[in-house]
Amino acid sequence: MKKTAIVCVSNDLSTDQRVHKTCTTLQKCGYWVIETGRLLPDSLPLERSYFTLRRKLWFSKGPQFYAELNIRLFFYLMTARVDLIFANDLDTLPAAFFAAALRNIRLIYDTHEYYTEVPELVKRPRTQAIWKTIEDYLFPKLTDILTVNSSIAKLYADKYHKTVHVSRNIPSTFAPERLKTRKELELPENKHILILQGTGINIDRGAEEACLAMQYLDKCVLLIIGSGDALPALRKIILSTNLQEKVIFKPKMPFAELRQYTMNSDLGLAIDKDTNLNYHFSLPNKLFDFIHSGIPTLSSALPELKQIIDQYDIGYYIQNHDPKHIAEVVADIFADKAQYNTVKQNTVKAKTDLCWENEEKILIGIINS
Repeated sequence: MKKTAIVCVSNDLSTDQRVHKTCTTLQKCGYWVIETGRLLPDSLPLERSYFTLRRKLWFSKGPQFYAELNIRLFFYLMTARVDLIFANDLDTLPAAFFAAALRNIRLIYDTHEYYTEVPELVKRPRTQAIWKTIEDYLFPKLTDILTVNSSIAKLYADKYHKTVHVSRNIPSTFAPERLKTRKELELPENKHILILQGTGINIDRGAEEACLAMQYLDKCVLLIIGSGDALPALRKIILSTNLQEKVIFKPKMPFAELRQYTMNSDLGLAIDKDTNLNYHFSLPNKLFDFIHSGIPTLSSALPELKQIIDQYDIGYYIQNHDPKHIAEVVADIFADKAQYNTVKQNTVKAKTDLCWENEEKILIGIINS
């Protein structure tokens, strides 16, 4: 009989490509996989090769949500048949840790970011202190830990004196059977398309400034696809500045559908602000999505982003977040067609090196250790 792995997340599973890759890798390692998360009103349908369990919760945010999530997850893990618990991020760790400890089951912890320094917590010091207390208690007791880049791994290793493995959130090699045209996707055919995508379009990601920059760009449109807490403010900005013709919003969508839009774009935006440790050391998934879609990236000069962009010469940088400056950089990018085509071509080499087929070897080693 196969061993069972239960993978725990706090989201609705539908757009979390990192956890999806984790589940398929666990299958390769011989596990029968159950992925458990929550069901939201706007959750997308799921088609997976493993079993998924999404629960409706009474609360959607705040301390009540995290308490309900962990209490229900704990009792599920205490009663389910399971040989390995795989916890993703600090918000699922309490339930996973105590269930694993009480049942003497192996626990692997994957922290997707420097959780206690995300801007949502930095601006709420009391809440941040609670999460730091939880992390300070649980983290030293963990044995199998991984994260998304070497900078965050070093922060945790220095703080807790633990070995932290790195498995970057790089997509699998994928190309649609047929690339749709811009006309089919209802995108302008005579404009340069800038794309900002992801389920974390939140504050301090540069989205507001990207929208305002469109005031100064006549030959471009900005395509925003995904979800996040900054979206209501972005829509207000668009209305107040009469930019409805220059900014296109699309809801979050399945990975394969999103790739169609990304491949039809001309420039990917990864312009996070250096306002907190988590963003300073972040390595956004969208960078790799842009690489695999064959488009250059316009980025902030944050260390993890800069390391990859410089290594492969696949992008450009902004020096600040002034909308006029962003617009000037974008205009210069498209004015130099020869340089743009060279940078675009460089993504081919980067895509060959930076693929999940190479990266998952690290995760397989951790699972099988």
